[in-house]
Amino acid sequence: MNRLKRPLALAVSLISLGGCQTLTPSEPSKTADQNRLVIDESLCTLDREQQAQFLVSDEGNLWPRLRDGYGLPDVDHPRIDTYLDWYARHPHYMERVIERGQRFLHHIANELEAEDMPLELALLPIVESAFDPFAYSHGRASGIWQFVPATGRQYGLKQNWWYDGRRDVVASTDAAIRYLKYLNELFDGDWLLALASYNTGQGNVMRRIRSNERRGKPTDFWSLNLPRETRAYVPQLLALARVIGEPEKYNLALNPVPDEPYFRIVDVESQIDLAQAAELAELELDELYLLNAGYNRWATDPDGPHRLLIPVQHEETFRANLASIPTRERVGWDRYRVVSGDSLITIARRYRTSVDTIKSVNQLNSNIIRAGQTLMIPTAKHPANRYAFSADQRRQRTQNRSQGSEGSTRVDYQVRPGDSFWTIAKRHGITVGALTNWNGMAPGDTLMPGQTLVIWTEQQDMTSSAQGDRRSVVRKVHYRVRKGDSIARIANRFNLSVQDILRWNTVSASSYIHPGQSLTLFVDVTNNASF
Repeated sequence: MNRLKRPLALAVSLISLGGCQTLTPSEPSKTADQNRLVIDESLCTLDREQQAQFLVSDEGNLWPRLRDGYGLPDVDHPRIDTYLDWYARHPHYMERVIERGQRFLHHIANELEAEDMPLELALLPIVESAFDPFAYSHGRASGIWQFVPATGRQYGLKQNWWYDGRRDVVASTDAAIRYLKYLNELFDGDWLLALASYNTGQGNVMRRIRSNERRGKPTDFWSLNLPRETRAYVPQLLALARVIGEPEKYNLALNPVPDEPYFRIVDVESQIDLAQAAELAELELDELYLLNAGYNRWATDPDGPHRLLIPVQHEETFRANLASIPTRERVGWDRYRVVSGDSLITIARRYRTSVDTIKSVNQLNSNIIRAGQTLMIPTAKHPANRYAFSADQRRQRTQNRSQGSEGSTRVDYQVRPGDSFWTIAKRHGITVGALTNWNGMAPGDTLMPGQTLVIWTEQQDMTSSAQGDRRSVVRKVHYRVRKGDSIARIANRFNLSVQDILRWNTVSASSYIHPGQSLTLFVDVTNNASF
């Protein structure tokens, strides 16, 4: 993984399965990456139609072709043996990660083969992210190839409010191959040094090489005094390659991966609401997000790329249905009349869009707007909770799952101009690490005024200076539905919005609630008659 510092060890790369794995290996390493943020168990399961793709003969199986394309050094080393032993003792790990990775493996293998590169590199995303397209570390690395922002931009991966190319499987795979190829050439064809550099940075590896040269020591990967996580990183990939190469030797029964495309790239020509796209493809929206994880919001980027990855079996349906939808109808529209006190920032936040999008759609040359002016705003066609893998929804799930120490109180803090993680943490007597963990963010992430952060703080702190800084004191309440209740009635009772209750409980406005059902509420206990 291409960054200077990234705690990586077996306990992470094997366990970081987006919530679908609970293994706790104690042996190979204690340096687990505490910073890896993971996603829901829905990533771990495929529907019956998708699972049927596993039932292929060896002739249509990707694994033999992958083995034929191996090109990394075949070496024996105790560090490799450590991981071989772990894989042999945890067969369910391979089942789960292959189930997820089968969406992408054929494409990656094809791209590597086209560049005449070792096909073991197709397994590198297992080490990096366990094939989690939403994997994110507190070092700000993202996607299956775990690019940090700077390296991603260096290799042409666009990153903005709407879209993050580091999570785009097609774009990031192309960038990773170009980066690995560059590193291999830099180190005169030594793939182990190239891989070490991908993990810890080429500067770190070069410094260790020069240090060994000055002392007359060998400069191969195994002889360098590299960071602990890098010393684990390369052997782990080599062990994976050996396990895939000889699964029977390690008592593993590998599920076959079809040696055929899982998806097609479809040019949609314009911005499109992702929920509408899923409907046009007759596909679950979550599956569309998993294939198109680069899109941060409810729609594709209005400035492109204008493409979607669609499962092969849904491509024809999608193309036919898309052709019947005029470009103007591929997102919703709202005609908004500007009132006194409005700004493009507040309007964009209200409509879950960006300032640049509003300016572009309305052909505005500046941020100045006037009361009475009419703006056309692109809007989502469905409630926010429908877009379960949008950046906002993923962060809210992380925030709602977060918990402080016993006796601590949840505070929903609204970011102000000039705030930073450090100033907010200091003000509330907490650490930056805790603050970012609770909110599914990294210390280097940008904070926006108006953004809501969850803070867990000790009850006594709420009577100190922190009390004046907070917007609300919120407790998590498990409310049991009573006879005659409706979501609107519950919202009114606790001074909440219906949309918040729907979002916290992932139910739709049309859902029926019944007596005895439990709903999760986050209630401001300082401004609520029910307490």
